[in-house]
Amino acid sequence: MAMAESVSPQADANTQYLELLQLVERLHRQLLDVVKDELEREGIDDVNSVQALLLFNIADQELTAGELRTRGHYLGSNVSYNLKKLVEAGYIRHERSATDRRSVRVSLTETGHAVCAQLNTLFERQSASLAPVGGVEIDALPSMNTALTRIERFWADHIRFRM
Repeated sequence: MAMAESVSPQADANTQYLELLQLVERLHRQLLDVVKDELEREGIDDVNSVQALLLFNIADQELTAGELRTRGHYLGSNVSYNLKKLVEAGYIRHERSATDRRSVRVSLTETGHAVCAQLNTLFERQSASLAPVGGVEIDALPSMNTALTRIERFWADHIRFRM
């Protein structure tokens, strides 16, 4: 009778953590694909999925590029490039701050709000079918969100405190 191979708790934790990292990366790419598919279905071809999520995250707010980086976790040059493209395409308006002329505040135009509303409709439709189609119970979402928020804080602390 062969003995079952035992795995140390630390080795198991490492395996699970590496699986989580791969899953987070795949989920982000999949979200971009879902948004891209929705844009294509709606005939929106002058905005890519990253830009559409940027519009969604701005929503009714008036923000600076720096605030978008800290709140939306976008890379600095990526935000600047995408904001410039969205301004050129008429999805975003930008205005220099009256108090700090170096700071530019951005907000959505009517067209930008339309894309934001389209993504909101998509996400509402998906949340309604998450349990019956996706097999994800709504009651499980708060604990998933808590775990992911803790991982986000852990990563931020890792950078901040050079752990």
